[in-house]
Amino acid sequence: MQTHLRGRDVIDFQEWTRDELDTVLDVAFALKRDRALGQPHPYLRDKVLAMLFFFASTRTRASFEAGMAQLGGHAQFIESRSTQIAHGDTAKEIGEILGRYNDGIAIRNVDWGIGNRYIRDVAAASRTPVLNMQCDLFHPHQALADLMTILERLGDPRGRTATISWACAKTYSKPLSVPQSLIMLLPRFGMNVRLVHPPEFGLMPEMLEQARENARLGRASFEVLDDFDAGIRGTDVVYAKSWGAVLTTDDEAEEARLVEKYGSWIADERRIATASDDAIYMHPLPAERGVEVTDGVIDGPRSVVYDQAENRLHGQKAVMALTMG
Repeated sequence: MQTHLRGRDVIDFQEWTRDELDTVLDVAFALKRDRALGQPHPYLRDKVLAMLFFFASTRTRASFEAGMAQLGGHAQFIESRSTQIAHGDTAKEIGEILGRYNDGIAIRNVDWGIGNRYIRDVAAASRTPVLNMQCDLFHPHQALADLMTILERLGDPRGRTATISWACAKTYSKPLSVPQSLIMLLPRFGMNVRLVHPPEFGLMPEMLEQARENARLGRASFEVLDDFDAGIRGTDVVYAKSWGAVLTTDDEAEEARLVEKYGSWIADERRIATASDDAIYMHPLPAERGVEVTDGVIDGPRSVVYDQAENRLHGQKAVMALTMG
């Protein structure tokens, strides 16, 4: 149990040690138990978290707001387009000013090539911790909730296999942040990871190298496949979601053609049946039903998507309590 986390930023959990992550998990499960028992835990009484959104949100906003309220504090919703941020407030000014008004700053900015850099610029200027609610590169709090769910459902993850796969989706080009966070976090806990995607939908090479190193240190394996069926066969976790072809093209029409090319990449009952007997299906939501996943899978007995969504609350509360307390 680590007790020195007050004031720490959470931009990418790769920057946190395994001991520190274990502390977050311990606190998260304790807070989840307290919530189930109706035990109050106002560790952040009179604290205020500024939540700055450059991108729409459902679960992220709701879970951070509810979490701050349950911890005895207040979450301040700030939308970039309805403030002076849209008219010239710089990252330095946001860090300096919101860091003086508030006890923490949480930011969601997924603009490719901009989001992570913006969050780090705010953090450099802020006197209070900065929490990444999702950027173009990482989604640490989603990965934390996913790990919690795997631990709850499968127990000790060492030696288990998680398939992080691309799946078809047609509404918009989704960030690389979820798969990149997962392939780096899960091997640190001893999970074997299969990254599965069509050739045109790769992740950043430096993230792959870090995932391989994490797997080596975690005595696990990391492999990259381009066969959806092979990736799911025998796995313990089927985490199939869409992400954009941003490393291949910046042309929206070309990306749409690529998505159509791989329209058969859907998590369906036939594929899920080839996974291990106790395999679980995961997705961070919202999912494109009938495109990314069938109703029978996402609403079926293997699906843990609502457990993942709930664990966003508990994991984030642990992070806020430890860093903002």
